[in-house]
Amino acid sequence: MTSQPNPTKTGTDDPGSGLQAGLKNRHLSMIAIGGVIGAGLFVGSSSGIATAGPGILLSYALVGTLVVLVMRMLGEMSAANPSSGSFSAHADRALGRWAGFSIGWLYWFFWVVVLAVEATAGAAILEGWIPAVPQWAWALIVMVVLTATNLVSVGSYGEFEFWFAGIKVVAIAAFIVVGGLAIFGVLPGVEADQAGLSNLTEHGGFLPNGPGAILTGVLLVVFSFMGSEIATLAAGESEDPQRAVTKSTNSIIWRIAVFYLGSILVVVSLLPWNDPAIKEDGSYVAALDSLGIAHAGEIMNFIVLTSVLSCLNSGLYTASRMAFSLGQRGDAPKAFARTTANGVPRTAILVSVVFGFVAVFFNYKFPDSVFLFLVNSSGAVALFVWLVICFSQLRMRKIIQAESPEKLVVKMWLYPYLTWAAAALIVFVLGYMLTDTEHNGRETVLLSLMVAAVVLVIAVIRQRTGAGRPAAAVAEAGPAEPADKVTTG
Repeated sequence: MTSQPNPTKTGTDDPGSGLQAGLKNRHLSMIAIGGVIGAGLFVGSSSGIATAGPGILLSYALVGTLVVLVMRMLGEMSAANPSSGSFSAHADRALGRWAGFSIGWLYWFFWVVVLAVEATAGAAILEGWIPAVPQWAWALIVMVVLTATNLVSVGSYGEFEFWFAGIKVVAIAAFIVVGGLAIFGVLPGVEADQAGLSNLTEHGGFLPNGPGAILTGVLLVVFSFMGSEIATLAAGESEDPQRAVTKSTNSIIWRIAVFYLGSILVVVSLLPWNDPAIKEDGSYVAALDSLGIAHAGEIMNFIVLTSVLSCLNSGLYTASRMAFSLGQRGDAPKAFARTTANGVPRTAILVSVVFGFVAVFFNYKFPDSVFLFLVNSSGAVALFVWLVICFSQLRMRKIIQAESPEKLVVKMWLYPYLTWAAAALIVFVLGYMLTDTEHNGRETVLLSLMVAAVVLVIAVIRQRTGAGRPAAAVAEAGPAEPADKVTTG
């Protein structure tokens, strides 16, 4: 494969008019790895284990396979035309302006709500360590610090994310190694009486709650995979976007296999799946406690806090870049597309963080009404994004083959059959969620569909009236350029 470095700026000819290639290869590598390790893995896995038992491994494997397929499709499109708008820009061209507008704004909405969720989670941990500072103040401090980081330059975002992701990777790798040694009885100085692969089949069997629990487990774990697509957005600000996208796409399989399946396998092998400690203390804390590791709870709190800060950092970056892309395509105020001399979309960042602050306020003031609505109404956006990626890829493959076949450096396997299979699986999961009343699956899908319908109506009206879209074709939504002139934004 050959590829040319990207221009350092996109947009108009003014000095501060476009994004810059400020992310290094090591930043992109860690962003790609860290993107699949969210706080949901550490916090949310306990409910999945309690629901499906050891069979939760099949739930993770099923969702992991779906994510691998979706990322392969996204990698195919993004390697051919790297863009800060990623799947939104691809949908704009492949399916129409209404699709790019709708999925772009829904994705932005998802991440500004995530900002509030993660800021509150991080503040709760910090308040436990330093109770003299109230939780709301910690949330404010965390948001302000990471906003300042993103406002400096894309390189500062990349540097913070490099270290945040590095801590997560080292922590999970150490957990798997230590847990694996304990499972096979060779961990020095530790007597793990309950540990062993027998935990996978004893205590009611591998599927103690029946095969149906696998699908319920899917509903509980699917949202912890959101974030794997961030690398394709960030690639637009790297020196070699095509190489970055290709590398992150090709490595998604081992990342999910090791970090998700590997670590969960260790948890359900160290302890019986129905051990009360898993639900009370959290799966990873309970697993460490079973080995007699001192201060296991505090260790995991530090790791969870790192994951929360990483998610906040990436969430603000992702929301702002999507807003920037929408601004460039005329689907958001033009100010969103303006950048500083350092290539930072300041307005897009500030608007995103303001909505994040508003959501944090709702979380403290109206947690069971307004904020619960925000969380549930954005909950199914991940599945909507993946579905749009499937349909975009079906169309974009034909466009790329007709115009620039040499750009197909990443190809979706067994096209179009696996693409259709992935789309069918996503639709099935959404349909199954409508039957789930125990875990709010139905409410999440219905509220998300309601919000999506409102955004879609606005998109169709704007498309028919031609509102906002510049007369000239915007680089992101227009024809792909030759390989040595691919634009980043």
